[in-house]
Amino acid sequence: MRMTACLAALTAGAIATTAQSQEAVGTHLGHAPAPAALSAAQRDADLDRLVAVYPDFLAGRQGDMLIWRDGTRMSTSDGRPAKTPVEVVASPDIQDIFAWPYPLASQPATSPSADPGRARPAAFFRKMYGDCHAGQVTANLVSVRWVDGTSVRITRVNGVATALAAVVAELKALGPAYTKYLSPMGGTYNCRTIAGTSLASMHSYGAAIDINVANSDYWLWADAAAHGLGAFRSRIPMQIVQVFERHGFIWGGRWADFDTMHFEYRPEIIAVAKANAGQR
Repeated sequence: MRMTACLAALTAGAIATTAQSQEAVGTHLGHAPAPAALSAAQRDADLDRLVAVYPDFLAGRQGDMLIWRDGTRMSTSDGRPAKTPVEVVASPDIQDIFAWPYPLASQPATSPSADPGRARPAAFFRKMYGDCHAGQVTANLVSVRWVDGTSVRITRVNGVATALAAVVAELKALGPAYTKYLSPMGGTYNCRTIAGTSLASMHSYGAAIDINVANSDYWLWADAAAHGLGAFRSRIPMQIVQVFERHGFIWGGRWADFDTMHFEYRPEIIAVAKANAGQR
């Protein structure tokens, strides 16, 4: 009986946290359908860039269908074109990856009005990186030396470990003034869901890293301190963000539900952002 009561309490707590997370998305981004409709040409261009940055897995595209190298065909659309921001984050299809434009680090860190990159279609990423609950991710984890000499575990799939090693080399070159934002590192691989949801975190694929938590800011902490009305704040220098972006990582400081310690490997979003900004 006591075990049942404990499980019920934990379940209730998880439901409350999920509701809080969804409420935060709705509060920050509203409840109007999102995203604004993309032209067919823009949608196709975005999907072509998605194919291009994952060459080990994707062979091409036929209309709204991705063609995987193993012959699998995966639809990029679930047929629901008028999703709210909450629905885009909670139940995205592949096209929703590009629901909101991602602002590159050349733009200042101002209060975000979107959640670019928080749409992570589980079937797509699980097919590439594996299911951590089935033991499919750990076999591809390798060690990368962080800026302070400690070792972190990150996936080698899609060249993520190689990209992170390049990030580390550039971060070291920034000099000691930036060390307090980077170390101690907050975490990489963790077989878990995104806080407040039932969705797999990019940490569960070994494709994300949190830098020093002590000098970072997070929407839930801000909301807790301000009774649900926490304002955006970031202490992370944009030079650090620029380094990560150069190697395919996006920054959680660009989300309305901000997470400034968080970086995840999403080269498709960086590729589209650069194309929209006229960069190579």
